[in-house]
Amino acid sequence: MAIIEGWLPPTQAHYDLILRVWQFAFPPLASIQWLVRWYPMGKTSVASRLNLPGRVAWMTMEAPGFLTLLYLMSTMPERHGIDDLPWQNRVLGGLFVIHYSYRAIAFPLLQPSMAPIHALVWAAALCFQLLNATCLGSWLSAYGPVTADAWAAQSPLPQFALGMLLFYVGLAGNFFHDEELREIRRRAAAKQRKQQSTNGQGKVANGGGTVAAKHYYEIPQAGLFRYMLYPHYFCEWVEWLGFVMAAGWTCAPAWAFLVNEVVSMLPRAVNGKRWYVERFGADKVGKKWAIIPGVL
Repeated sequence: MAIIEGWLPPTQAHYDLILRVWQFAFPPLASIQWLVRWYPMGKTSVASRLNLPGRVAWMTMEAPGFLTLLYLMSTMPERHGIDDLPWQNRVLGGLFVIHYSYRAIAFPLLQPSMAPIHALVWAAALCFQLLNATCLGSWLSAYGPVTADAWAAQSPLPQFALGMLLFYVGLAGNFFHDEELREIRRRAAAKQRKQQSTNGQGKVANGGGTVAAKHYYEIPQAGLFRYMLYPHYFCEWVEWLGFVMAAGWTCAPAWAFLVNEVVSMLPRAVNGKRWYVERFGADKVGKKWAIIPGVL
């Protein structure tokens, strides 16, 4: 059953159109961040009537990606007379679901606190997810290689295996550095609880539960944070470079995804370094790079 006839799942012509939009229209829009420092989420969140609760906004803007991909992979093969997708298609789909199950569900639930997210950021992220999942899901379901011979030409087994390894290295690095940022807030919350207990205030914030260390920041130091301020972004790029390698160097949707990740996240990292310098001073930030050691 189609959600939007001809578009979701997309016909070949509509897939080609959506992919061109994803490849050529989205990067210039994301590049506007170089000109505008206003980015109302996370540590740069602002007070606004258009703010959405952090956890709810995050889940609802991230989850549609992997849900769309699963929908396409479960419906499109039959529509195109494909009895059984090769194992490579299912593995790559699984990698996508693994990443976004963490990002969409586990990540917001693990966060000690989350700042509100502006509705415009939510809408942009939702568009990112739907365009990306539609392109990748359609390629994996029908419009990419769908036979063993096609995969032998697209991505030989050693290349596929190396790409998977690189993906998991990036995924582990992404989680490790996310966890370091969470640990900073946990330590701050524990310190607040101890101070409140010492002062005899009785109940702590959040209805007597845990204290959320809101608006508390410090410069993280563990792992690649010693050298850069946004290693969790860098590791996510490593993940999707591994995905491109596994999918094959000619996989246009995978390349479009990686390019749009870089174009979207690079200005945030550069502006984020400026934020750290303004908040803590250039001496405290030291010689840390924003995201690419030796480059930027």
